[in-house]
Amino acid sequence: MVEPASGAGPADAAGDAAEALDRPLPEGVRRRVVALVSDAFGALTVADLPAQLRQYARFTPTRRAKFAGNAMAAAVETDPVFRSRVADKLREAQADLAGALESGAPPAAADPLDVAAAAFVLRPAGWVKLVAAAGEEAQRADAERVGEESRRELERLREELEHVRELQRTGGEQVRVELEAARKEAESLQRRLRSALSDVKRGEAALRKVTAEIDGIRGEAATRVAAAESESRRLKSRLAEVEASLETSRRATREGRSIEDMRLRLLLDTVLDAAQGLRRELALPPVNTRPADTVDAVEPGRMTPKDIAARALSETDPALLDQLLALPQAHLVVDGYNVTKTGYPTMPLEKQRLRLLGGLSMLAAQTGAEMTCVFDGAELAAPVLLAPPRGVRVLFSKAGVTADELIRQLVRAEPPGRPVVVVSTDREVADGVAKAGARPVTSALLLKRLSRVS
Repeated sequence: MVEPASGAGPADAAGDAAEALDRPLPEGVRRRVVALVSDAFGALTVADLPAQLRQYARFTPTRRAKFAGNAMAAAVETDPVFRSRVADKLREAQADLAGALESGAPPAAADPLDVAAAAFVLRPAGWVKLVAAAGEEAQRADAERVGEESRRELERLREELEHVRELQRTGGEQVRVELEAARKEAESLQRRLRSALSDVKRGEAALRKVTAEIDGIRGEAATRVAAAESESRRLKSRLAEVEASLETSRRATREGRSIEDMRLRLLLDTVLDAAQGLRRELALPPVNTRPADTVDAVEPGRMTPKDIAARALSETDPALLDQLLALPQAHLVVDGYNVTKTGYPTMPLEKQRLRLLGGLSMLAAQTGAEMTCVFDGAELAAPVLLAPPRGVRVLFSKAGVTADELIRQLVRAEPPGRPVVVVSTDREVADGVAKAGARPVTSALLLKRLSRVS
């Protein structure tokens, strides 16, 4: 427990308990108390200071009073030990004032605020009355000062009013003259303003008209530019089409001859093979021209798919397919999925293709006929990785083209007179290829023939 400092005995403690302020310290007294505490800081150690004031120990008195004023005033009010230490330093610094206060006879010539601040720190008997009297004295001094300032201000205002009145008396005529001149100038300015406003309105109307004309010109120009750009795009598109058509024509011209030559050569080979087959079948010896050769009669012709169709073979007899494939340069075109879904529809598509192509490869090896197997590729998500078997051409239709249309294209690509056999159960396909000169047969017929091959 911290013992009270010298000068703070039981009498002081009893006096503090008996006397207390019933109102806040007057502002002037508070400032003097803060100044006393700030001055006493320099003579106190850090240990002598309350915890909340130790951070200001190294400040100068001025900075201490500025930044820690509220804290110091609160510490003096609430901490008796700290207040007694400050009181000891005050007794050392102002011994006469402290002695007079403690003896109960404060000096009459002293500043009431200093007396009140010292009494607040020392706490002699009757210190509350001293503080209150100092506050009242300060208030009276402030009131007197304010009253004196008010009297001086009132006197100054009276002098200014008198001066203004004098100016009014001496300058009234001049003011009237200046006022008349100002009125005339204002009227002139009003007339000029009305004229300027009229000019502004006319200018705004002209500006709106010009703006409307410019907008119209811009709109017309934009329309013409858009039309020109559209025409330019159309011409460019037309030019591209013409160039593409020209390139297509050139390519067709270059390829047309080779295609026609191929078709002619294939037809010639077909005729030659047919003639050689007839010669072997008839076993005719070479003869010279005889008179009977000039007689108009029916001559034996080469066998065609129509001739075989006229024979007494059933449409489901595999021998019919053998006879058709035995024709010279015969071409067998197979509707792949039509055959597989007729013969083995439960198998996956990949296995269906492999099974059919294996059978066609063996059939091609037996007959020597050209074989093309067509599958519908329109619904394929990706190209089929497939190695065509030997002797069989495998084709998938492009996007947007069905397998039926591809079969009809293959038939139309063949020269007239070549034996072409199309395997499909689709009635529309059969009728279409029959009109083009091909021989349609059913898928069941090919399946029977392939089962005999395997």
